[in-house]
Amino acid sequence: MTNSSRIFLDSGDPHETKETLSALGYLDGQTTNPSLVAKHPTVARCRADGVQCSEEMVLSYYREIIQEIHALIPDGAISIEVYADKDTTAEKMIEEARQFMQWMPDPYIKLPITHEGLKAAAVLSGEGVRLNMTLCFTQEQAVAVHAATVGADTGAVLISPFIGRLEDRGERGMDLVENIVRQYRDIRSHVHVLAASIRTVEHVHSSIESGAHAVTAPLTVLKSYAEERRGSETKEELSR
Repeated sequence: MTNSSRIFLDSGDPHETKETLSALGYLDGQTTNPSLVAKHPTVARCRADGVQCSEEMVLSYYREIIQEIHALIPDGAISIEVYADKDTTAEKMIEEARQFMQWMPDPYIKLPITHEGLKAAAVLSGEGVRLNMTLCFTQEQAVAVHAATVGADTGAVLISPFIGRLEDRGERGMDLVENIVRQYRDIRSHVHVLAASIRTVEHVHSSIESGAHAVTAPLTVLKSYAEERRGSETKEELSR
């Protein structure tokens, strides 16, 4: 089966971007979030210093990391996630998103699929901001994302169903991806499905087979995926 799904790296470290490019030969994008960025050696050292590492400094490091990733994959779709918890207002998310928009041309702003996150999505998508709606666990959330961003260009909004997180709860995460893909196809939605919380190469293959528009996975998984592809290409060459 031809892979028509875009492949993204899920990482906040530009060094891993380089490793993936070396292993796979290409990257269509990268998803980042504050937790991933916190694992970057520079940010980790800063946080270890405690008082010396302010939130402003961490945000500055985040900006530098995003700009370095953008330099490595200038045509890639790069997601930048707002700092949000259950109490964060839509207004705060919008303010932060507009700040992130200055870091690079046309990033995807990651927002949580919460009541406030959907309010922020409606405003930002109306301004032409590209969005990655994250923490998707239900089809009801998928319907809400479609409704909140009606009028956006096709593919300007991504939704990230979390496969691994659902499987941690004893559910079959891939069912959600398949159901949302089918649901969006039926209503001709403008929203594209980005399979996330990928834990295995099998998750990558299943997401592609389900018709997900994109898959985002950590370095270890993408390295294994690249090795599989090289093995398949070698077998094809030998069989000719």
